[in-house]
Amino acid sequence: MRSYPYPDPGPPDLRSPSRYLLWLASKQKATLLAGVVFGTAWMVAQAVMPYVLGRAIDEGVVAGDFDRLLLWVGVLILLTVVQAIAGTLEHRTAISGWLQAAFHSIRLIGYKITRTGDALPRRLSTGEVVSTAASDATRLGEIYAVSARLAGSIMAWLVVCVLISQTSLLLGLIVLIGVPACCGLLLFVVRPLQARQREQREASGKMTAVGADTVAGLRVLRGIGGEHIFVNRYRQHSAKTRNSGIRVAYSLADLEASQVFIAGAFSVLFTSVGANLALAGEIEPGQLVALYGYSIFLMTPIRAAADSVARFIRAHVGARKIIAVLVVEPDVTDRDTTSPAPPPGATLHDASTGVLIHPGRMTAVVSVDTAASADLATRLGRFEDEVLHLAEVRWGAEPLRNIALQDIRQRIVVSEANPQLFTGSLRSELDPQARHDDTRILAALDASSALDILDGIDDGLDHEVTERGRGFSGGQRQRLVLARALLTEAETLVLIEPTSAVDAHTESRIAARLKGLRGGADQTTVVVTASPLMLGVMDHVIYLEDGRVAAEGTHLELLTSQPAYRNVVIRSE
Repeated sequence: MRSYPYPDPGPPDLRSPSRYLLWLASKQKATLLAGVVFGTAWMVAQAVMPYVLGRAIDEGVVAGDFDRLLLWVGVLILLTVVQAIAGTLEHRTAISGWLQAAFHSIRLIGYKITRTGDALPRRLSTGEVVSTAASDATRLGEIYAVSARLAGSIMAWLVVCVLISQTSLLLGLIVLIGVPACCGLLLFVVRPLQARQREQREASGKMTAVGADTVAGLRVLRGIGGEHIFVNRYRQHSAKTRNSGIRVAYSLADLEASQVFIAGAFSVLFTSVGANLALAGEIEPGQLVALYGYSIFLMTPIRAAADSVARFIRAHVGARKIIAVLVVEPDVTDRDTTSPAPPPGATLHDASTGVLIHPGRMTAVVSVDTAASADLATRLGRFEDEVLHLAEVRWGAEPLRNIALQDIRQRIVVSEANPQLFTGSLRSELDPQARHDDTRILAALDASSALDILDGIDDGLDHEVTERGRGFSGGQRQRLVLARALLTEAETLVLIEPTSAVDAHTESRIAARLKGLRGGADQTTVVVTASPLMLGVMDHVIYLEDGRVAAEGTHLELLTSQPAYRNVVIRSE
């Protein structure tokens, strides 16, 4: 039994699917080597059995020597035991290699998903990522499961060539040349299979993407009566995936039939040559029986080679899809960070807008263009380094992009306008790092006016939250996310439209309680909003026009002195 997750395997080789597969193999060399040893023992034991059977017939039955017959029967029994033990161990190592490759790939994909942020969904759909983790990573491991059997088949084929050559050099040459030739003929069937499997994978990814999008927006679709449109679209993609799967099945059937035909034809040719040699008196009856046994056994290497090629094609397609996920670079990294984080109490200055966030204040940002103020908030949280190269943000005296991301995430927290909840207990959703007791969690819920949510669920903080918090309304999700943001106790907390989905009475309570909870001198709060109820409790309000600071002051001061500000605020009521 092995514990999971495995140790960090290090950076993968993403230059090509083949290199990625070789990199995975390098992470389980001991397992693959053991599989090759056991697979070789298993297959060679099978390959030697016709030879032993022929000797038993010639030296025991034909010659009438019971002792020799007993000896060779004992060898047959020993080979049977070796096959049973080696076959069992080969299967265990094959499954271990399969799972190790799959789990390494799944871990890499999961790590990439959690570290890439918005860059990944811009490049690939949710359905593609889900299919890659759930299907491609698992199928990719199949190539390592069959590698031991393939290696054993190759060794057994060479052993058979040597044993047959002792009987007839001609037959030995036929086996030495004929088996690879039969495997080569199967490539003509494998090529269409490769193209059709790639087509099926593409269709399956699109179908999963449509299904994921439909489920995510099911409530909205039902509200506007558009559910049937997406159902029909999913049905079309499902039919296309089914048809591509049928074409893959055709190719697999062709491959299976070709294996039987080619291997059978070779067996007939091989046996007929051996029978003519027996009729000519050049070989003994036992040797003829052994040759027939070899002809049956030689179907195994041919089928193993064809199976390995088919699985390699599938693994190659899966590796290409995995690489497509792993090559996506996150929008923000620590590769260029050289500066230490400033001491507590440092200011935040956005050069693009001219906004200066002073420590220990509750500051609101109001803009005619709501996108401009939201962009400012995301720059303050360092969510995209490329943007910060064009619009510099300084934290203290240092550019924000040069400060370690871990320091920024611990001290500057941005709560976005579209909050996300994940599956788990409500307690773990609100306090993921388990730093607070229930009293502190309830205080944060009270500050976000969310205690009433607990009254509507049975298990309180132990309530199991469904995926994306779909069991809660939009306003409930917003208040729960606000409580989660407050529990971070971040030095600088940036809230983007934290009350846009609640009614005026609830918003008034949140505004008053937020002031009490975040009013300390060591805490800075930035709120992107145009709500008069929230603006009324702010220490400082910054008004933006055309992406620049147009005015600053308290809410009342700006109402009396800035008509444009007043129009924006009144329009938001």
